[in-house]
Amino acid sequence: MPSPQQRLPRFERDPQAAGSIQITPRDIEILRHVAEHRFIRSEWLVKLVGGSAQQVLRRLHLLYHHGYLDRPRAQLDYFHEGGSRSLVYGLASRGAGRLRRDLNMPFHRMDWTNRSKSVGRLFLEHALMVSDFMAALELDCRNRSDMQLLYPHDLPMPTGRETRREPFRWTVDLPGKRRVGVVPDKVFALESAHPDGRVERTHYFLEADRGTMPIERRDLRQSCIARKLKAYQATGASPAQRTRLGVERFVVLTIASHKARAEHIAQAVAKLDSGRRFFRVLSEDDLQSGSNLLDLVIGHVSLPSREAKMDVS
Repeated sequence: MPSPQQRLPRFERDPQAAGSIQITPRDIEILRHVAEHRFIRSEWLVKLVGGSAQQVLRRLHLLYHHGYLDRPRAQLDYFHEGGSRSLVYGLASRGAGRLRRDLNMPFHRMDWTNRSKSVGRLFLEHALMVSDFMAALELDCRNRSDMQLLYPHDLPMPTGRETRREPFRWTVDLPGKRRVGVVPDKVFALESAHPDGRVERTHYFLEADRGTMPIERRDLRQSCIARKLKAYQATGASPAQRTRLGVERFVVLTIASHKARAEHIAQAVAKLDSGRRFFRVLSEDDLQSGSNLLDLVIGHVSLPSREAKMDVS
């Protein structure tokens, strides 16, 4: 079989040159992970699937050339910059069909349209910021017998949203009769098992912040971080909204691209007149600090003073 990096083009399919393929249970597992994350780097798929890295990379190569996976072309820019980088994969239509057949996975859980071919670099970087975080968190949870990670399809759907692609999309009213939509970048839950048999579930609304949105604006009719924070604050203050969402306890977890940006978001949280306990802000620098990611998320690791300011009621 030709080397995937040397003999075949990265972004043009050639199934005949790539060799034949017979779908295996491991391939289905790869497709399932890609469907969950929309876009994900091959290095995370190797870790999530386990086993021989060379074999997983070979299966990714075959799944791409036979139309089960896509490689978004926006990542071409990364290779033009030089250096060694993991390829990024998205689900292709043939892969979606196979998941539908083998796992009875509904199509609304998969994003497998041709948009993955035309997706821009900024969108791709944002999606990868989310999948990098979620894949690392899933791996950490696997090492903890007392902690379980739940994705949206593992959770009860909000009332009246059972068939929607984005069931965790809602609206709240802000002062001044402004209705604002809320769509987290990712929804997940952590269940912690206690020695006495109690199981405690906390929902997390993940926001991946790359620094492209202003922190504040004079007019809250315009998008900004402060408006987003107020919308989550209003969600927490509404028992009816939380009941509809099926959310008893939740944390809005913001991952900022660098420490200075995280500081600015934390300052915006500190200005809220209530509900500051719902928010937690981390930076990608925090995630790369060597601390256990799960402990950072659930607050078992002390962070700089900005975090102490936020965790008050």
